[in-house]
Amino acid sequence: MTHTMTQPPVLFLSHGAPPLADDERWTTQLADWSSTFEKPKDILMVSAHWENAPVTLSATKQKTGLVYDFWGFPQKYYDVTYDAPLAPELAGEVSRLVGDRGHHVEQDETRGLDHGAYVPLVEMFPDADVPVVQMSMPTLEPQGLFELGKSLAPLRDRGTLIVGSGFTTHNLRWFNPAAGPNTTPPAASSEFDHWAEEAMARGDVDSILDFLNKAPAAQEAHPRSEHWAPLYVALGAAYGSGGIEAKTAIDGFWFGLSKRSWTLT
Repeated sequence: MTHTMTQPPVLFLSHGAPPLADDERWTTQLADWSSTFEKPKDILMVSAHWENAPVTLSATKQKTGLVYDFWGFPQKYYDVTYDAPLAPELAGEVSRLVGDRGHHVEQDETRGLDHGAYVPLVEMFPDADVPVVQMSMPTLEPQGLFELGKSLAPLRDRGTLIVGSGFTTHNLRWFNPAAGPNTTPPAASSEFDHWAEEAMARGDVDSILDFLNKAPAAQEAHPRSEHWAPLYVALGAAYGSGGIEAKTAIDGFWFGLSKRSWTLT
């Protein structure tokens, strides 16, 4: 009797900067989260840190190393490796599905995983034994990314874990290393986080896509929307599979930023 893989959920996670690895509470939360669902066949990562049009996929022919897309950190953060297998089969499926919706898809064989992808994966799949490909966001326009996510929904039937990697609030002006990771968050961060929790719990896609007009302190929580935008792709992928049921997997704050993350089924 052949084993049938259960359909993986879709994830939106707040990915953390490289020092996330030093935060034992958060790394434990990420590790615990990945134990709540079956190990996927492969992973499609959509990170806030790769905006590129047309839709572009990371290397699948030969390993290129990680993209250390951050500056001024201690050397140990540049020594991190994550040697996950390449995912050419998944890349081919993404190209086909997205291409069917009229997108031109390119491959960047020089591009590895950026910190929005590998930092959480190191904690969630530390054995680096699940093939991964990263996909760029070709726009920050909410409806466009939601539609792109819908086109990816069939990937779940083949066992692919689709992950939108951003941050539920992301204003680096709040970041004060001296205050420590557990400092009380600014009111704007708390208010936006509370709104996001409620909007996601009721599956209110329209409000989430129109967050600039619907959410409290939206402009302060996201001076630019690239860390919220991966959620649109995740919502589309869940919606395209028949509906959205969102459960908070991680909550709380890190240096004032909301690290709220969701499992979408």
